Amino acid sequence: MEVDPLAEDFPLPESVVTILESPLPPAVEALLQKICSEQSQVPPDVVLRRRLAAIGEEGAKEILKRVAARNVRSLSGFIVYMLNRYPECLREDSISPAGKSAEKRNPIISPPKALEGTRTPNSTPRKRSGLFRYFSFQDAPGSSERPSPPKAVRLLSFLGEPRSNERANHLMISEQLNLLSQLEFRKFFLILSYIGRNKLEEVISLDAARDILELRDLPMAEFESCIWNVHGHGSYVGSERPKYLDWDSGKTHMYHCNVDQRGQCTFKGPLLDTTRTHLQRALGDENVLCVKFASENECCAKIVADEGIFVGVRRYRFFVYKDDKEKKRKKSLDETKRMPASLKCYFVRFDSIGPCKDDMSYTFATKKINEARSHFMHVHTVASMSKYIARFSLILSKTIKFPVNLACVDVQDIEDILCLDENGHVVLDEDGEPRIHTDGTGYISEDLALRCPKEFYSARLISDGNFEQFQDITELDDNDMEGIHSWNREAPLLMQVRLFNNGRAIKGTLLINKQIGPRKIQVRPSMVKVEKDPKLSANSTFNSLEIVAISHKPKRSYLSKYLIALLSYGGVPEDYFLDLMESALEETKTIYTNRRAALKAAVKYGDMDYEYTTAKIISSGVPLGEPYLRSCLSRLANMEKDHIKRGKLPISNTCYLMGTADPTGMLKHDEVCVILENGHVTGKVLVYKSPGLHFGDIHIMNAKYVQELDHIVGNAKYAIFFSTKGPISVATEIANSDFDGDMYWVSMNPQLLNYYKVSEPWSRAYVIPKAVSRRPSEFTPSELEYELLRIFLEGKKSGNNMALAADSWLACMDRFLTLGNNNYTHEKVELRRKMLHLIDLYYEALDAPQNWKEG
Repeated sequence: MEVDPLAEDFPLPESVVTILESPLPPAVEALLQKICSEQSQVPPDVVLRRRLAAIGEEGAKEILKRVAARNVRSLSGFIVYMLNRYPECLREDSISPAGKSAEKRNPIISPPKALEGTRTPNSTPRKRSGLFRYFSFQDAPGSSERPSPPKAVRLLSFLGEPRSNERANHLMISEQLNLLSQLEFRKFFLILSYIGRNKLEEVISLDAARDILELRDLPMAEFESCIWNVHGHGSYVGSERPKYLDWDSGKTHMYHCNVDQRGQCTFKGPLLDTTRTHLQRALGDENVLCVKFASENECCAKIVADEGIFVGVRRYRFFVYKDDKEKKRKKSLDETKRMPASLKCYFVRFDSIGPCKDDMSYTFATKKINEARSHFMHVHTVASMSKYIARFSLILSKTIKFPVNLACVDVQDIEDILCLDENGHVVLDEDGEPRIHTDGTGYISEDLALRCPKEFYSARLISDGNFEQFQDITELDDNDMEGIHSWNREAPLLMQVRLFNNGRAIKGTLLINKQIGPRKIQVRPSMVKVEKDPKLSANSTFNSLEIVAISHKPKRSYLSKYLIALLSYGGVPEDYFLDLMESALEETKTIYTNRRAALKAAVKYGDMDYEYTTAKIISSGVPLGEPYLRSCLSRLANMEKDHIKRGKLPISNTCYLMGTADPTGMLKHDEVCVILENGHVTGKVLVYKSPGLHFGDIHIMNAKYVQELDHIVGNAKYAIFFSTKGPISVATEIANSDFDGDMYWVSMNPQLLNYYKVSEPWSRAYVIPKAVSRRPSEFTPSELEYELLRIFLEGKKSGNNMALAADSWLACMDRFLTLGNNNYTHEKVELRRKMLHLIDLYYEALDAPQNWKEG
């Protein structure tokens, strides 16, 4: 029996239904089908077809003709990009042949001079080629009002990754840009920053460019003042103006670029910073651009990242980004929602499209992106894309360079200490991998450890006051290091490091070991995050030993809202926390009357107060009752109260210490060795690792003196050592932590020890399988770049997961504690089950990139 093609229940193909629901003019439909066939593209959906129909037949044909002329990666994405800019993207009327060649210019490349002076004084300004212009004003016909905000759009290229300089020969540069590119880069970037979204040629005439060039030899502070007086007022708020007097102090110059949802770029900087990364140290500050994308338009971000961003004649390309889980977990869900989502990554300079002073010497001037990444580490050898991203982002850690020539250091591989059961068999985890006691920790010889800069303890916290001190020490050669022990203090007990060596990337802590011999570093397999590719040469890698932080004298310790909840669950009465809160509130009142307390608070929040202004006022002897100082103190007191409101309650006999494994093998499973200023601590201690959420994440341990340890670490101080015995590492039981730099909360507080009752330690109840993923080496270079960008853009969608899990846990825990400990009701059982599930999800989210798990 034949099927009636007109029957109502005849199932039409989806593509036919789409055409019927959103018909297009025949000529447009034919052209669209031709593009889909020739380029093997997926046809646009109903919504996109309706948008094409809405602009009319001629407009739709023009857009599709432009699409047909390119080998695009995403047909729908490119059409959306064009439609968002319709009709400006099609306006080419009366443009000269020179103008048509300018159609392929990048935003920062300005139109040729011939296009700028082709109208009479009384003529109406002609609109430029919209899709590929830089920052040009749109004047409405007959309107005398101020032009609407300018637009910046990127040159499109959906082809494979080009070799450097491949298209440079047809890009045109204005005379102004050609002149200003002769300036020192930071001075040129300052001009771009101060003109805001305005087009360079619209703001700076040729004569003005010549005048600016004559200022090239001025000190940076004077040059900045001149540019601000002429151009800064129009685009900058005065309070945002960078007011630096120490431009040549050696501080890091940060260059920022913000890309909004329509592709407009605004530059900000250079801003001076006291921190630096391995990426900036290897390439130079001016070759690294920090780029922030608005999250509303992923298509725009893909187009910009594909083509790159031009700053003058320099092209910067998408290179690396970091999923900062530390910042994510510290934010509550409300804080995350209040702050506008943005995506931050780092672009690195590659080729140039015009004369550039150091093109011949710049390392990446003729490199492809994948080749450039291998100069830092052979990251393509890792097992998954998640690990690729996590491992390569190690070059973004804030560090100082350890003053040693790695070619003269013997980097040795030693084995991890495995977890064994009572029968001596290796214990496996839920993923079938051997459990280890020494996850992330190795050794460094005493002579090398003594080279750690004096008074350094964290690269992240380097201040203006001691910045130059660390700069000087890190620039010394080995020949200049003789006698350094005569003025340096004792070697640190532990150093958190990043070691980049011949294509390998190593992350973890190094424990001082007086017994391994001079000029030696010993690393374990658990520390090696990226292995060397034997097929690649290691001669061109940026080898370096970088220090993140060291074990140091603890500062005042505070509780947190999660720690308070766990201590309450363990039996600590709420009156104890109320007393702590009342004491903290009373202490905030002394800020108004006690000069020492006021100065202490001013220094504590000095980073939020421009260059410690309040601290300087107090130190100069101004009375605390002076009206302006009084208002500053009020602000400080309110900040202290906000800390208290978030559970930051000061507590005595408690500190944070960096953790590592016992090198002597003397400690039992429930024992630790704690070394503070006055030596070893003995007795019961509470040990916890933030952000632990499990009921058993607070352990009661026996602290003991280990005499054999003195022969290894000498008089070094400030760390906690965990046992290397038992079927599971104690660190794993405490919030699934390790020894790659984790800080442990250690409390000798007698009241807490008296009240607290331990619970069963954490073990994973919900196993999340490993995700099925292609290895990075299985991607072509262009596919790899698009996959990296896709993961980067998807990161914002899951950015709230950790905050959501933590806030949900806290809500459940609050209800659980409210129900009391007298009876175990059905509600409490359900709450406990939910919390255990949330805890597993939270710990997986913390380690997702490293563990390569499905979300």
